[in-house]
Amino acid sequence: MEEVVVHLVVHGRVQGVGYRAFVEREARSRDLAGWVRNCRDGTVEAVLAGDAAVIEDMIAACRRGPFSARVDAIQRTAGSASSLKERVPGQAFSVLPTI
Repeated sequence: MEEVVVHLVVHGRVQGVGYRAFVEREARSRDLAGWVRNCRDGTVEAVLAGDAAVIEDMIAACRRGPFSARVDAIQRTAGSASSLKERVPGQAFSVLPTI
């Protein structure tokens, strides 16, 4: 079991369609740590931490998104443990305010 942290930026129709709630629900169901938030440029940003295979499954779910979303692209880069510090204290996975 390899633990990894990834940073995602999701492009498409991903705001105003329940995308953050979808990511939160999917991440919690997989016992992943991290956070998700809207960005002012219309993208959704997320940091996911957990088992590498589970992360791959989660990214596949992010590509699908909720019913009314349209995901055009996902930019994926290596995340860092320090980026997890942005979570709400006491929460494994957080929905953060828009930046």
